[in-house]
Amino acid sequence: MTGKQVTHWIGGKPFDGESARRGEIYEPASGRLAGTVDFAGRDEVDAAVAAAKAAFPGWRDASLSQRTRVLFRFRELVAAHRDELARLISAEHGKVVSDAAGEVARGLEVVEFACGIPHLLKGGFSENVSTRVDAYSILQPLGVAAGITPFNFPAMVPMWMFPVAIACGNTFVLKPSEKDPSASVRLAELWAEAGLPDGVFNVVHGDKAAVDGLLRHPDVKAVSFVGSTPIARSIYATAAANGKRVQALGGAKNHMLVLPDADLDLAADAAVSAGFGSAGERCMAISVVVAVDPVGDELMAKIRERVAGLKVGPGDHPEAEMGPLVTRAHRDKVASYLDSGVAQGAVLAIDGRDADVLGGAGGGFWLGPSVLDHVTPEMDAYKDEIFGPVLAVVRAGSYDAAMELISANPYGNGTAIFTNDGGAARRFQNEVEVGMVGVNVPIPVPMAYYSFGGWKDSLFGDSHAHGMEGVHFYTRTKAVTARWLDPSHGGVNLGFPTNG
Repeated sequence: MTGKQVTHWIGGKPFDGESARRGEIYEPASGRLAGTVDFAGRDEVDAAVAAAKAAFPGWRDASLSQRTRVLFRFRELVAAHRDELARLISAEHGKVVSDAAGEVARGLEVVEFACGIPHLLKGGFSENVSTRVDAYSILQPLGVAAGITPFNFPAMVPMWMFPVAIACGNTFVLKPSEKDPSASVRLAELWAEAGLPDGVFNVVHGDKAAVDGLLRHPDVKAVSFVGSTPIARSIYATAAANGKRVQALGGAKNHMLVLPDADLDLAADAAVSAGFGSAGERCMAISVVVAVDPVGDELMAKIRERVAGLKVGPGDHPEAEMGPLVTRAHRDKVASYLDSGVAQGAVLAIDGRDADVLGGAGGGFWLGPSVLDHVTPEMDAYKDEIFGPVLAVVRAGSYDAAMELISANPYGNGTAIFTNDGGAARRFQNEVEVGMVGVNVPIPVPMAYYSFGGWKDSLFGDSHAHGMEGVHFYTRTKAVTARWLDPSHGGVNLGFPTNG
């Protein structure tokens, strides 16, 4: 076939061997087969981990100044190639180029955070914990860390992981999604251009065979994952059983609570942008709007008005605001919730299957913005993580009923409240059983110097991503208690040579 071939990046260069298996890469906007990606088996995984293990001693002992110089150069290179990366992401994922550029920008924030690693790795010191005895702590890297990342943010989510891991002195093996693998290889090339030593950052592509190889490899010390809850649970159990440190971020069902006193124009704008941006294929998308009586009908009218003006088209179309879904199978699965929702009693207020696509693009994996109204908790459209442009609207009789609904959901990733009542907002952020909260902000993704992660079935493990929790995840603490005997106090001189 014609088209590109994407291969692994191992030991500072593209893999030059032959992979026994390959996957297919599609252009979601056209449905066209764009190329292939090599799938890693045991040999490729072993080679990547071996390269990372061999590079670890030298990188661990590199000075903090040397590490930060490489990080700063990497940051400048990614910023300079932001448009190129955005177009790579858009072509393979389907999101519009502006969304993809925003993804790269959010990833860069974590790189910038990691550039401050000399400050972040400072330990503690206590003098004279006993007579002439001092105690102090130091943070040291773990060794080889692995990241397993999803298709929806092929640049940003890996950059939640590897900048912090590498800054802390670890080496890294990334297993990105096989659906849109090119951005990860381009980032590897930029790392090499920035001066990162060979083997510190490696990329292996593939499916479950590659993942299992990393989870069970004795030389991998830590595993970071972002994806669906069933797989996050399995990743956590398997990696922990093999003695590894694990952070596994799972799925989401993010609710947006709209109180009667809210600015409904602001709330409607937020529901549409947070529900349909990146075609709803993001873990922080708003998938459920909870409208507290009596604002449901008015809010729905405003949402309908805004959806009518939303332009769906190929990611590189200058007017497109929402692109296609990532694969045909995923598009079909997401669309099936429209039928099941109606069958289970919801009202199909907006049917995205009828959406007009800019430029008359055909053959792609298209589903326009869709809204199911009068959804109830028993429906599949409410219970499942749909991960697509289907917004569910639930009507609630009171704040207390809405709060009970949100906190009872098994997912606890993100939530938002829209209100002009400061007391209600403060009560909400205090009481809600969710890990990330927005107040009049629909997508409460923390800045890089805070940590990202949810509660309940949205997180398996103890550490969230990036921020100080990320630094702690990629380091281990060593406590030192030291006594240096001083001859002026009658001790034995162990620190200086004797005369003669």
